[in-house]
Amino acid sequence: MNSLPIRRVRRNWRRTCKSRPWSVEVAGEIKKPKVYDVDELIKRFSLEERIYRLRCVEAWSMVVPWVGFALGDFIKTLEPTSRAKYVEFETLYDPRRMPGQRRGLFGSILDWPYREGLRIDEATHPLTILAVGVYGEELPGQNGAPIRLVVPWKYGFKSIKSIVKINFVADPPVNTWQDQAPQEYGFYANVNPKISHPRWSQARERRIGEFFKRPTLMFNGYAEQVAHLYQGMDLSKNF
Repeated sequence: MNSLPIRRVRRNWRRTCKSRPWSVEVAGEIKKPKVYDVDELIKRFSLEERIYRLRCVEAWSMVVPWVGFALGDFIKTLEPTSRAKYVEFETLYDPRRMPGQRRGLFGSILDWPYREGLRIDEATHPLTILAVGVYGEELPGQNGAPIRLVVPWKYGFKSIKSIVKINFVADPPVNTWQDQAPQEYGFYANVNPKISHPRWSQARERRIGEFFKRPTLMFNGYAEQVAHLYQGMDLSKNF
């Protein structure tokens, strides 16, 4: 992890994707609920570059240099109550700004807005970040501008993009893909080469730019850091 001044994060992408003004509402089981302007939020923290492996549920992978800050550092400032067992995230729903959300014959099949969730211990783990940049630039629209979640030991769909709400709750939230296809996608979505997707194996992956596949690593190679979070759990059932 390297210190990264915010001045290095440029905003050239705004010409094609309007993500200002933008606010993030924080609510639920916390002592300090608030609606943050996204730039106000970013200025509260020192940005770092985190180079993480990214593993898609569709069996491709890549290595990404994200720019962001630890979600756990933000959560500490909110003072969660003892009832805050889970954290629910919600993305922007605005078909005018995001045409892919439009419904209809050739429109989206998803029930928007997109939602995701983590246990509180997953959300506060040091590896979990809120990313605001990639490759030294501010996030472009397709990568989740202006702020997204990154959880490197889980399949990529857990890392929700374009966040507008973070809600602290007592009960497990249902994420979008879990709701849409529960037989294929669970709540945890930890990278696990032993548990196949119903339509393909997860044992191997193809790194973008490589011809041959490589073995998929448990927890995407972060087992030493995160395996203790799931001690005693049956990961074939809690997928």
